[in-house]
Amino acid sequence: MRRGLDGPAPEERPSPEGRRNEQGIRIDPEVEATHEPRRTVISALVEHEPGVLSDVSGLFSRRQFNIESLTVGPTEDENRARITVVVEEPDPGIDQLKKQLRKLVPVIAVRELEPDAMRRELALVKVDAADPAQVNAVADMYDATTVDSSPETATFEITGARQKIEAAIETFGQFGIREISRTGTTALARGTDDTAATDRAASTADQANQHYETHQTANDD
Repeated sequence: MRRGLDGPAPEERPSPEGRRNEQGIRIDPEVEATHEPRRTVISALVEHEPGVLSDVSGLFSRRQFNIESLTVGPTEDENRARITVVVEEPDPGIDQLKKQLRKLVPVIAVRELEPDAMRRELALVKVDAADPAQVNAVADMYDATTVDSSPETATFEITGARQKIEAAIETFGQFGIREISRTGTTALARGTDDTAATDRAASTADQANQHYETHQTANDD
């Protein structure tokens, strides 16, 4: 007499394909093979409260997303902060990142910004200043501001797109760079386009539905 549930024997059951990453999560071989990584900027509006950055960075660590930079700071609303993430992943990974961010309780809105969004980064570059005239000429070329100087070194503040920052650093390299500190990219959508418009509209619709359902329940009672 046969016991147990109907179905194929263990040796006849299909086994999943694909390698596992360091955390044991299986990677779809088709996704891994056919999608090239691309760089994009994701903006997340979050509650301005302790622990939010830890929650977000913990998500990145667990999922092993390829994060190029992450910045966080206050917004026009003192109760909210904006996290800007520059990520380089295949499209399935970018979509997964947005979905996972939206699941975090402190996150209000998540949006992938358009390629023409305003993106800026700040860098402090300390260089050898044995030839002050040549160093200052390079600084003028990149609209850099002198924030500190001594007989041996000069430190400049450079603000602009990532490409401008990297070009300035490369050019300053001819004098000898002692130290570099970069903030990472921060970004906003252009014109009247709201950086968090997509999720905010959905949130408003959800609130309206909840209000309607509450009203209907009260009437039914």
